[in-house]
Amino acid sequence: MRNSLFRKKPLSSVMNDTQEGAGDGHGHELKRVLGVRDLTSMGIAAVIGAGIFSTIGQAAFDGGPGVIFLFIITAVTCGFTALCYAEFAARVPVSGSAYTYSYVTFGEVVAWIIGWALILEYGIGNVVVSISWSSYFTNLLDGIGVHMPVWLATDPTTAWLDYDAAVKAGQPTAHLAWATAPVIGGMHVICNLPAFIIIILITILAYVGIRESRSSANFMVALKLVVLAIIVAVGVFYIDVDNWTPLMPNGFSGVLKGVSAVFFAYIGFDAISTTAEECANPQRDLPRGMIYSLVICTVIYVIVTLVITGMVNYSKFDNVADPLAFVFEQINMGKLGFFISVSAVLAATSVLLVFQIGMPRIWMSMSRDGLMPKRFGEIHPKYQTPAFSTIMTGIIVAIPSLFVESGLMTDLTSIGTLFAFVLVCGGVLVLPRREFTPGKFNLPYINGKLIVPALLIAVLVFGYITNYGRFTDLLHFRKLKSSHELAETLDKASFTTLTAHLEAHGVAGASADLGGAVQKTDEAVYDAAVRTAPLTEDQLYYTGSAGLSANLLTYLFYVAFLLIAVFSFRKSFSLIPVLGMLCCLYLMVEIPTRSWVVFFGWMAFGLVIYFSYGYWRSRLNPKATV
Repeated sequence: MRNSLFRKKPLSSVMNDTQEGAGDGHGHELKRVLGVRDLTSMGIAAVIGAGIFSTIGQAAFDGGPGVIFLFIITAVTCGFTALCYAEFAARVPVSGSAYTYSYVTFGEVVAWIIGWALILEYGIGNVVVSISWSSYFTNLLDGIGVHMPVWLATDPTTAWLDYDAAVKAGQPTAHLAWATAPVIGGMHVICNLPAFIIIILITILAYVGIRESRSSANFMVALKLVVLAIIVAVGVFYIDVDNWTPLMPNGFSGVLKGVSAVFFAYIGFDAISTTAEECANPQRDLPRGMIYSLVICTVIYVIVTLVITGMVNYSKFDNVADPLAFVFEQINMGKLGFFISVSAVLAATSVLLVFQIGMPRIWMSMSRDGLMPKRFGEIHPKYQTPAFSTIMTGIIVAIPSLFVESGLMTDLTSIGTLFAFVLVCGGVLVLPRREFTPGKFNLPYINGKLIVPALLIAVLVFGYITNYGRFTDLLHFRKLKSSHELAETLDKASFTTLTAHLEAHGVAGASADLGGAVQKTDEAVYDAAVRTAPLTEDQLYYTGSAGLSANLLTYLFYVAFLLIAVFSFRKSFSLIPVLGMLCCLYLMVEIPTRSWVVFFGWMAFGLVIYFSYGYWRSRLNPKATV
């Protein structure tokens, strides 16, 4: 049973799937029409979307201008992963992305898990983007005097929460969705109709053909780049350098609070790898397309972030959903802000298009392998696209977009993506080394035998020095010499909350000099005060009071780091994929535990489908029924 679970698909078999006439078993194949420029454009279309037009605002509020470092860190992480994707793309130039790569290196059950995670990434990711698109679109309609009923442009949960909050605050509710929605059978009819409609339209475009999708994506990308160039060209004259001080007002912990938003802005470049069978020269063009798009997008993110935080102080970006339009409203250039909002709608549309192209091709690859019904692998005889898979993708994404809220969805998308990234980087480590091949991408080999263990020691030492007391009981703060040191360890809100509570419970002078105040305070008084400090779970993480129980993911990361270091020393692992794995694992630590619970629930559901259908129908099962 164990061997059959981890049965690997031979590379020769993978390549045979794409030979002439083998497309879907009926002589229908995908069109090979994509070049480097098209792939780079698709990568930019996926990455320059809701992130730069929306989530960049809250990330700037939390981290200040220093959030540019988070963009760079995330880009480096994605860069390591992109190099690993490129290595696989050069060796296995077929559709399926990380799913196919895992099938070749780790075996069937791992391939199923990663395929199921990719479906989550693309499907749930598009639900989130469609909701963002709907928000921008309804704002644009308001700007031209067309007002859509609010109960047709939101989800029931958000509508109820807004209504409940207004009631508790004694504010008017007559204009809210929950109050204005029609009631049928005792149920409020509330749905996000614009999000549903845009998914249907994008699905039709993806169904009609890759050539039409390519042309649409190229146009939207060109428009976005022009708009961002205008923002920078105009905004640079309104920069006040004083707004860049302090660079990280809430310390590096404040910068890290934007991990989910910033990483969500970067996901999607891997969707390029799902189009391998539609590339004219995938072994050369896929790697270039992924790397070029990442570099271009990172430069754009950093420049735009510096410009908008220079134009408007970071403190004004709290809960701002349209930061690029917002900064121009602040300098009385509202008309330009409206034009930017129009561009934001197109930006989100291009992201939707790339993701709606990627998900059907994952299903198509799984169907070829027998893990999904044959219908999912059928290619339309006229349009030459995975027709049934594209339709199912539209249905699965469109229906949730009517009713769900986006908060949890963002975390789930990031988990699915990081999960795929870790396996791709790990897969490169188990590939046999090959000689340099002209005309193909060749991942540079850097021996990590000594470097990775040295990095582990450096990280442990640095973590101990900079986070003294972070992973111990909160009472150990008495060992810090001053409140200044503590302020560097905590984010600003946590420090203020803690010291104010201590002073209220008898620790006099804590906000001015915590260390001195603790030395003068009775130990029992200090212990009682600190144990009842009203800190949130997030604040407790940064104060370190939660210890092992609440920071399990962090400790698991260090255990994983140790194991990777040991194997790197024993097997002389290549440094680039190892760094890719470590960076992705570290980013996973920042995702809330509740999101992991939902993710593993999704994985369990997927495994039920695998063991009830895919395991028995797999092409690698000699007893498979066809």
